[in-house]
Amino acid sequence: MKRTMGIIFVGIMFLFVLAGCGEKSQKDVVSELDKKMDKIEGYKTKAVMTFMHGDKKQSYHADIWYKNPNYYKVVLKDDKKENTQMIIRNKDGVYVLTPALNKSYKFESDWPENRSQYYLYQSLAKDILNDSEPTFEAKENKFIFKTKTNYPTKELAYQKISLMKDNLRPASVQVMDKDMNVVVDIAFKDFTFNPKFDKDAFNVKKNMTSAKIDEPTTASKENEFKVFYPTVNLPKTKLEEMTSVGTAGDKKFILRYKGDKSFTLIESKSEAANTSKQVAAMGKLVYLGFTVGTMTDHSLSWSNKGMEYYLASDKLTKEEMQAIARSVNGKVIK
Repeated sequence: MKRTMGIIFVGIMFLFVLAGCGEKSQKDVVSELDKKMDKIEGYKTKAVMTFMHGDKKQSYHADIWYKNPNYYKVVLKDDKKENTQMIIRNKDGVYVLTPALNKSYKFESDWPENRSQYYLYQSLAKDILNDSEPTFEAKENKFIFKTKTNYPTKELAYQKISLMKDNLRPASVQVMDKDMNVVVDIAFKDFTFNPKFDKDAFNVKKNMTSAKIDEPTTASKENEFKVFYPTVNLPKTKLEEMTSVGTAGDKKFILRYKGDKSFTLIESKSEAANTSKQVAAMGKLVYLGFTVGTMTDHSLSWSNKGMEYYLASDKLTKEEMQAIARSVNGKVIK
């Protein structure tokens, strides 16, 4: 009898040992992540962001730097690693740099606070920590959370965040719409915690100068005028007319859409400034994924691949204007 009781006791103790050596629980991981965010001094990473437009995909590359408490640098490039655009936040404010145009814009903005930012680690961590009912799964070498997002649009409603088990660095993110269709797919690589930064790492002038060395001017790269059409579906709204104004060297195309969600889209070739130019942005900074735009109550402007875009409407919401901008990807050579 004593021997039997001894065997049972050993068995129970073995189960406790196994339980203690088992997988971390959701509560354990969340607690560890919370502590990590309190101690983080900075990071560097690269990301490939793929945007889904129906059966079409567009990929963009991003180099992302963060230094505690609120210094940021995000360098965006297209799939050919050209057409550089840069967002910098330092002690003086928020800036958007377009080296090929020799221009920079200063925003009165709290970016990247108060909104989900699927390419920033601390934003992903905040969404996990703030979601009262996230789903959790431990799979192979990753912890996977599914959370709600903090965007004012149903187009970006949920996200699946994969963190590496060894140090909770981000591995990938999938952002989904309300129907759980993947809208944006982000893959991180070369993630480094607490790197050393040069004293000029977040200096606007220094970054503009170094970027211009590697970035040819827009005029030298873009010879053809390409008209791009929105591919987003808007109810009872269609293209009614497209007209061109100006000469060959200063031509603009005006696309007028009529219907319940009427709007006007003006497209023109970007022109590089002769000398480096900084202007105050008249509107709020919005991150479109592939580029950065300037938004007012009834307009949205942005530049991309040697083109300038201006969207105006008193029928569209701000979220609808951003959806249109993200969908402008069809082209006709003119």
